[in-house]
Amino acid sequence: MRVEALLETAAHHTPDKTALVSGDIRVSYRQLDEQAYRLAHALIAAGIGAGDRVAICRGNSIETVAAIFGVLKAGAVFVVVNPQSRADRLAERLADCAAAALFAEAPPFRPGNTRLFTTFDAPAYPSTPPPVAGTEHDLAALVYTSGSAGESKGVMLTHRNLLSAANAICEYLEITADDVILSVLPLAFTYGLGQITTAFRSGATVVFEPSSMYPRAILDTMARECVTGLPLVPTMATLILQQDLKDLAFPHLRYITNAAAALSNVKVRQLQKAFPHAKLYSMYGQTECQRVSYLPPDQLDAKPASVGIAIPGTRVWIVDAEGNRVAPGAIGELVVSGPHVMRGYWNQPDQTARVLRYDEVTGICELHTGDLFRMDSDGFLYFVDRLDDMIKTRGEKVAPRQIEEVIARLPAVAEVSVYGVPDELLGEAVAASVALVPGTRLSRARIQRHCLEHLEPFMVPRQIDIREALPTGANGKVNRRALREAANEASA
Repeated sequence: MRVEALLETAAHHTPDKTALVSGDIRVSYRQLDEQAYRLAHALIAAGIGAGDRVAICRGNSIETVAAIFGVLKAGAVFVVVNPQSRADRLAERLADCAAAALFAEAPPFRPGNTRLFTTFDAPAYPSTPPPVAGTEHDLAALVYTSGSAGESKGVMLTHRNLLSAANAICEYLEITADDVILSVLPLAFTYGLGQITTAFRSGATVVFEPSSMYPRAILDTMARECVTGLPLVPTMATLILQQDLKDLAFPHLRYITNAAAALSNVKVRQLQKAFPHAKLYSMYGQTECQRVSYLPPDQLDAKPASVGIAIPGTRVWIVDAEGNRVAPGAIGELVVSGPHVMRGYWNQPDQTARVLRYDEVTGICELHTGDLFRMDSDGFLYFVDRLDDMIKTRGEKVAPRQIEEVIARLPAVAEVSVYGVPDELLGEAVAASVALVPGTRLSRARIQRHCLEHLEPFMVPRQIDIREALPTGANGKVNRRALREAANEASA
């Protein structure tokens, strides 16, 4: 089975069911499928063939989804690029993947030899299946990592990769055709893209909301469209929780998911109080495998700091620096194995070899995530930190997440990010950037005293930057790298 079959099957079984909602516009599965077929014929007529990369430079919209499935129906590979990215970054990605075509309304750069499509409909072409053959092992998408920890890489995901993740997520979230899923997170990232694949697999409806920066609009849309599923990231949760929710009720909301970055325990409790009837799923994943684990909602009280157990069809374990499996409770690198693990990085064989190992017994690749975890005796995973983000100070290794959890307990703190900055004496000094809840005040001295009460002295931040908001990338994650660079410049 291939990814385009998700749309085709839904269009066959429930042709008049609403597939996508964008503002006042609603399209059925049949309408969307026909539009995708026309786009596929337009691509084929332009010389686009099997395996060619086609970039789609547009935000979350009906046209973007139609283009994704049109590309797949033509046998090609889709590459969704965020239109909010810098023009030079967009141009770099088009060059890197050697895009044969680009769907864009008004590209901020000249695409060179890339064929440009400025319309997302092709009424002159038939809405019938083109003569294209392929298998589940063909490449379906290139998804570029955010690059917040270094160079951005093109993750190669096959049809089997995308479908395996969608099947597993639908299973544990129990998504059905009755669900209405809010889509705010960019389709350029696997968390956002997953809302489409899981919904279409189940015949559900996806409702687009253009921006995560307007929480009141999100809440209004949730109420108007009777949203049952709310996928979010911590920055989005912070903005929603700053709204006055006392007189609001969302009786249809069935579940809330969080990924991209871990929610603090404080935020988890606040979300439970704000949406008492919704199940809250804390999750963990990477672009390289889309999703790794989820915490069953009935385990939130027993294991509040955990990101849960492996998703269906996935194996996980933890290894030391020599690659040996560690005992329960010990910290090491997380390894993931399953049919959703990527094929590799586009045109980067050395980087691919660093993180992928081929299992000759199962025929499946093992992904070495570069993330530090521990696993308890019940098999529940606990994120410690990115291996590259560990702070080495005074001869000690410090996990930023541990300090962030402590600082987040202060009621005035909306968001916090901890990182290391170069220090001649210490090697690295612990630094923290803190965004406050609007209308509150908090001094650096108070934050340091609070840390001294709950942390070892070497873990207390020496530098504290208080600001209105923390910078985020297009994927909703706090950009720790940008904060570190700003702190280094300030020190210099």
